[in-house]
Amino acid sequence: MTQEIGHNSAIPGGFGIYLHWPFCAAKCPYCDFNSHVRHQPVDQERFAAAFERELAHFAELTGGRTVNSIFLGGGTPSLMDPRTVERLMNAISRHWSLDSNVEVSMEANPSSVEAERFRGYRAAGVNRVSLGVQSLHDRDLRLLGRLHDVDTALKAIETARETFPRLSFDLIYARPDQTPEAWSAELERAISLAADHLSLYQLTIEEGTPFYNLHKAGKLKVPDPDLGAELYELTQDVTAAHGLPAYEVSNHARPGAECRHNLVYWRYGDYVGVGPGAHGRLTVGVNKVATAIERHPESWLEAVEAHGHGMVENTGLTCEEQGDEYLLMGLRLVEGIDLNRYRMLSTREVDENKIDDLISHGMVERLDATHVRATREGFSVLDAVVADLAA
Repeated sequence: MTQEIGHNSAIPGGFGIYLHWPFCAAKCPYCDFNSHVRHQPVDQERFAAAFERELAHFAELTGGRTVNSIFLGGGTPSLMDPRTVERLMNAISRHWSLDSNVEVSMEANPSSVEAERFRGYRAAGVNRVSLGVQSLHDRDLRLLGRLHDVDTALKAIETARETFPRLSFDLIYARPDQTPEAWSAELERAISLAADHLSLYQLTIEEGTPFYNLHKAGKLKVPDPDLGAELYELTQDVTAAHGLPAYEVSNHARPGAECRHNLVYWRYGDYVGVGPGAHGRLTVGVNKVATAIERHPESWLEAVEAHGHGMVENTGLTCEEQGDEYLLMGLRLVEGIDLNRYRMLSTREVDENKIDDLISHGMVERLDATHVRATREGFSVLDAVVADLAA
């Protein structure tokens, strides 16, 4: 590989910055993200200063890059004071050039939405918000451990649409006792509320969560695989019919409204990950490295104050690992992967026989001589498709 760090054009996929705010008002029973509940107010001044220091550390590794996207995730970033967000945005603009069309996304929970706070985020530079709505039924919101009800969610959507140029919100489907008819009606309603983007995720039972323990004990029943597949197919059909087709396995948008930050991940671009539990992928010189940050918020804070960063991993990736990651990320996209880039990353030839076999089984299709993508059938068993190509 001869990729150099100085210019985004040398590294396909773009360059993004992810900031992880790890605090939540409550921990949802299905969530395995790095989120923490604190019953005393968080010292935002101290945490903001630590974010500034860690950003400065990563700027030394990635000087000369132009930032295409910034994403504030969590946790619940909308628990931050707007002045904290402004400090983080100012720190980024001090260290990097910003693309003239830079996307600045922020996750928010409906229960923490206030019009004045949202105006503060907009003034700080946030131009896209992603609301964690999760359901448009009060019963299921209670089941999912959410702190808001449907009326609160609808008001949050209205406030977000009035404040930000771009809006997305999340829904979880394949919930207990959910029927295709009920999901279709809920999805139709969601589309009527959406601006230009929806993230639609099947409920998954993650080890280490309260839902995992309930499911293991037989106290939580989720749709079986056949019903899950039916709900997935229904999701694709309804969203496509309304002009929000899938551009990734779980994400739907009107053409041109795709989440640019997530495209950096899926196109295997570079991204800085800052804050407790954040991960990153960076090209340093000619090497792609994986970074990971200390997960525990207070331990991270102490590490940054002592050393300027909280990194616990900074590992060079082998060519084979890069090729595998590119397959894993790129095949999630409807646009698919570039086989020439796979060869460059992995230094391996693509096994054309495997591609032909997957084509014969309806799992992938060729777009042209060098581009391949998963079919809708392939998306439903994507892990197996990736494993087959990577073997």
